[in-house]
Amino acid sequence: MTIDQRHTAEHFEVSWTLDRTTPIQFVAPDGELTEAGRRYDIDPQLARTLYRDMFRARRLDREALSLQRQGELGLWLQSWGQEAAQVGSMHALDSDDFVFPSYREHAAAMVRGVTPTQLLTQWRGATHAGWDPADYRFHFYSLVLGTQTLHATGYAMGCRLDGGDTVVATYFGDGAASQGDVSEAFNWAAARSLPVLFFCQNNQWAISTPPELQYRAPVYQRAAGFGLRSFYVDGNDALAVHEVTRVAAQSIRDGGGPALVEAVTFRMAGHSTSDDPGKYRDPAELDAWQLRDPLLRLRHVLVTLGTPNSFFTELDDEAEALAVEVRAACRAIEPPDLDRSFADAYVQPHVLVDKERLSHRIFVESMRVGV
Repeated sequence: MTIDQRHTAEHFEVSWTLDRTTPIQFVAPDGELTEAGRRYDIDPQLARTLYRDMFRARRLDREALSLQRQGELGLWLQSWGQEAAQVGSMHALDSDDFVFPSYREHAAAMVRGVTPTQLLTQWRGATHAGWDPADYRFHFYSLVLGTQTLHATGYAMGCRLDGGDTVVATYFGDGAASQGDVSEAFNWAAARSLPVLFFCQNNQWAISTPPELQYRAPVYQRAAGFGLRSFYVDGNDALAVHEVTRVAAQSIRDGGGPALVEAVTFRMAGHSTSDDPGKYRDPAELDAWQLRDPLLRLRHVLVTLGTPNSFFTELDDEAEALAVEVRAACRAIEPPDLDRSFADAYVQPHVLVDKERLSHRIFVESMRVGV
């Protein structure tokens, strides 16, 4: 599909005013195309790719949740319900674009090729991070709320010095948007016109706090106040997310400065496996959002486009194989070598660290021989 067949950046500039109250949407919750969706030339291959990656990510989530409940993982933060926001946006980026995630971007990580073993090892407590960011142009997870937006902004400064048209994307939630770090990143990126794409997954809950108790204006309007070009999209509509992100990224490549996409979605599970969402949200809210399920919505589109049933049955088989892989990968993760952590504390040897390392070795040996 050529750019001429799609909406242009100028079209979005006119259509997405900052006083709009509804996000842009190509596919309605029932799977039918909206007026904007009928004007959008859907690429069937892209739609199938998005659906496959979303389906696989959800199966990973299910298996990881079960593993955590069985005591195989210390913690897990699900991306259930947010697959369209992550997969749609990731496929709109170039492979050379660098991504700074938060801590539940499992679907986004899988798009970049991060393996189940690499994703699970941190949550099993075996390592600080499961992969080398340079291998995937995808940074490891940031557990401190909002810090990744500053990391992305700093990295973008280096990209600007090196030249080229690399976009630095960073993911965060509506809760992180209340952090001062995020506002500082907005301001610095705008003041320096840095190539940063801020992607906010507004999943309606900052642990137990809804957006209306966090701030008065939505994130996309607040970002515009800092000078960012802002977009507002239905985060459960993978096709709309893809196109909006593509336009935002192209604007950045063309020298338009940083941009923000606010994708309205819903966190179907708790904040983490240590959280009980039933303590603070009405079950009716979950029921309502289940009717907007991003996978069911895109599947309806695929069926309408004439996708053969074999595509779905083969994907079911692929997901079953992935489930087996995830379970085996988790249990095969080696326990951490704590002795190694002493070697990584300082670049050069340090006498006090060497003493602590020796003390640790003596302790481990005493446990081994039963002293």
